[in-house]
Amino acid sequence: MADYRKMWEDLGMDVEKHDLLCEALPDAFGGIYLSQENRPEGMNYFNFVVAEIHGVRPAELLEHQKKGGKVFGTFCVYVPDEIIFAAGGIATGLCGGSQFWVPAGEAVLPANTCPLIKASVGARLDRTCPFFRIADVYVGETTCDGKKKAWEILAEDVPFHVINVPQMKRPQDLEAWINEVKGFVSVIEGYTGNKVTGERLHEAIVMLNNKRRALARLYETRKANPVPISGKDALLVTEIAFYDDPSRFTEMTNQLCREIEDRIEKRVGVRPEDAPRIMITGTPMAIPNWKLHHLVESAGAVVVVEESCTGTRYFEHLVDEGPRDLDGEIRAIAERYLKTNCACFTPNPGRIQDILRLAEEFKVDGVVDYSLQFCGLYTTESFLVRQEVEARGIPFLHLETDYSELDYEQLRTRVEAFLEMLRK
Repeated sequence: MADYRKMWEDLGMDVEKHDLLCEALPDAFGGIYLSQENRPEGMNYFNFVVAEIHGVRPAELLEHQKKGGKVFGTFCVYVPDEIIFAAGGIATGLCGGSQFWVPAGEAVLPANTCPLIKASVGARLDRTCPFFRIADVYVGETTCDGKKKAWEILAEDVPFHVINVPQMKRPQDLEAWINEVKGFVSVIEGYTGNKVTGERLHEAIVMLNNKRRALARLYETRKANPVPISGKDALLVTEIAFYDDPSRFTEMTNQLCREIEDRIEKRVGVRPEDAPRIMITGTPMAIPNWKLHHLVESAGAVVVVEESCTGTRYFEHLVDEGPRDLDGEIRAIAERYLKTNCACFTPNPGRIQDILRLAEEFKVDGVVDYSLQFCGLYTTESFLVRQEVEARGIPFLHLETDYSELDYEQLRTRVEAFLEMLRK
């Protein structure tokens, strides 16, 4: 990483503590990612993004602020980024994925809070992540009780807006959600001082739809056999989508896809054709949470699809580009986002249908259902997911873990036993 020390100091970061994080990341990334054989060359861009993750993009965000722009930190795929960009702002993901930030989160949160929430709070209070220091406004949501209360703590330290996501998908819930999105427009206009027009919103819709198309194209290549890109690499691309400039990300992802599609024609794969094909479903995996993918693929399988917020939930379904008036565009945005099937909804048959559909489309041999520790939503819903998946004759494994490495060997034993069963 280049020298960004002055930038970090100006952001009020604890630079000495941050140095410890910077020292650990290269070894972790190198051991998990750079040790892979036969990677697509197009992954070099995404390697660079990780290498400079606390430098290049934060510098771009600061430059945007110098020109009078606002930066909005978001925590969930239900935040309609189109509105932020249409008002001249920039949206950037803030979810914490490192054990490094958990202790600072536990200083104000119960220990039995999910690690994603603890790390997200800790990254701000610990002053060791530039993204958490740069954002002018945080945007949270009501997808779980732990988050809702954590937002109240963060709101004491930084301007905060909470979007109220409905918990059901009835017609009246859609109408309430449309009104919530309309209210979000007013909030963003207030912070930026810019009016959201139908023209600007249409441009933002097209820009973010193009990003979704690029990710969908990447996932489509993973249906091939042999699989032309590892699950770890596909996960990394999706994680970076939350941070990177949307247009640049789209261009670089499409460039990667062109290379991978050429590999498919030449039957170049990262694993033999008989390698077990695994779907991972459940809670999201924020950078640098690569533990489960690394375990599965180190054991000889290949992850071909993720049904998660750092997977298909992030990019499936486009916003309808037909409406050109503001009300029509807001409704189209609301309808698109409500199609996402988070475990916060009840009842939630749509998510199970998604899992079964993806299992068929990607020809998976087994499903690994992943829950972050103390995530009541996904851990509880795992019972219903298991019922339906096993009823279709698909082997199923549920794993619950956190960000630490303490359970690594235990998880490896369970994963290896599961894969051995699939090979019989």
